[in-house]
Amino acid sequence: MPGFKDYLHLHLLVLIWGFTAILGLLISIPPVEVVFYRTLIASIGLGLLMCYKNLSFHVGKTQTLKLLFTGVLIAGHWILFFTSARISTASVCLAGMATTSFWTSFLEPVVLKTRIKWYEVFLGIIVIFGLYIIFHFEFDHALGLFLALISAFLAALFTVINGRFAKMLHHQTVTFYEMVGACFSIALFFPLYFMTFAEYHQLNLNLSISDLIYIMLLALVCTVYAYAASIGLMKKISAFTINLTINLEPVYGIILAVLIFGENEKMHFGFYIGAIIILVSVLAHPFSQ
Repeated sequence: MPGFKDYLHLHLLVLIWGFTAILGLLISIPPVEVVFYRTLIASIGLGLLMCYKNLSFHVGKTQTLKLLFTGVLIAGHWILFFTSARISTASVCLAGMATTSFWTSFLEPVVLKTRIKWYEVFLGIIVIFGLYIIFHFEFDHALGLFLALISAFLAALFTVINGRFAKMLHHQTVTFYEMVGACFSIALFFPLYFMTFAEYHQLNLNLSISDLIYIMLLALVCTVYAYAASIGLMKKISAFTINLTINLEPVYGIILAVLIFGENEKMHFGFYIGAIIILVSVLAHPFSQ
């Protein structure tokens, strides 16, 4: 039977996840380099944790390739996520990420070959209406919101894929190989990035003390700890309650962004109307089943 501390712990984890966009803004190096360091440190941390717990690294060649490819999707998701926050605001980025459930409603039937749930399609239409309002009032941040929508699509895609892995493999094994795949894919992408996208055509891998602290928080607290702790809570709290609470991540993130960055995060009133419409649709999803 879950106690008050368990529910408080769950909300703490959601608060941590909502803080990731803010950490992305506090770190001075570009998003690609941020994700490279995040996945590198997370890979090492998870590898050491698996050794400590005597978990096997063997998953088979086919599964390894699938996990590494999923890591590529995660890398793309995080790069777009941090880029969105950088070129717009953390609030706009998190509003776009709130559409993850909408994308999942279409991707899950395709990937898992299940029937389309029409109430999810209806909620998806409501999400589109909320996005229209945001685009209308915050057109200056249109590119940031667009990148957040693509990031949310990738998040939905690898979440659905991970639903299949979770039935066959240990969750820390899955995460380890995906972090390795994400880190390795970014390393392979560096030459192209260096020639075309990197500012001043050079990699910015030099970390200040503050950057190192923020990236360590991002990798070890927001990735390794939060993920493992959420799995542990599933033994006490129902999946319904956990999924419902995770939907509050954009709410916590937007509140934190306004408190930390002040005027830079204050949007037009229409933005909050659109964001509320999206969040109501997301929160209504569990009750529609």
